Amino acid sequence: MNKDQTTGRIKEAKGKVKEVVGNLVGNKEMELKGKVQNTQGKVQATYGDAKEDIKDALKGN
Repeated sequence: MNKDQTTGRIKEAKGKVKEVVGNLVGNKEMELKGKVQNTQGKVQATYGDAKEDIKDALKGN
């Protein structure tokens, strides 16, 4: 696992928590920030996954 995968998944989790808490307390701004952070985390984790796949593919040659 690389840094982007780890950081991305942590951002995803934090974002999901903010989103749920924002929804529960009726804070739309917090909910929106959570959704944005969750999405950023998914993008970063996917980028990290792609880097790892490329690295693995290059090792196979």
